[in-house]
Amino acid sequence: MNVYDTANRLANEIKNSEEYSNFKMARETIKMNKNLEKQIQEFNSIRYDAQLTAMQTGKNDEEKFKKMQDLYVELIEKPEAKQYFDAETKFNILVADVNKIIGEAIQDVMN
Repeated sequence: MNVYDTANRLANEIKNSEEYSNFKMARETIKMNKNLEKQIQEFNSIRYDAQLTAMQTGKNDEEKFKKMQDLYVELIEKPEAKQYFDAETKFNILVADVNKIIGEAIQDVMN
């Protein structure tokens, strides 16, 4: 068995998964609404900044966290944005699960 062939099969399985398809469709829907796309980009930027601050300092910046929460609450009231975030979450869980499985399989040589 060739590891690269298996990795390519896995990549194709992911691309053919329901999670991937739903996330791709949700992204395409968002791209058709430039205002909503801009709001989601702003949210993602704030989320990234808040996460980066938390990782660097070991604590949440309450102001950034509140701004992120407020924008999220506003966005999920819009069906397209809610669908996008739900699909994004499910896809990210799929990818995280695959990474966890691989990580656990090679853990004995990584420590």
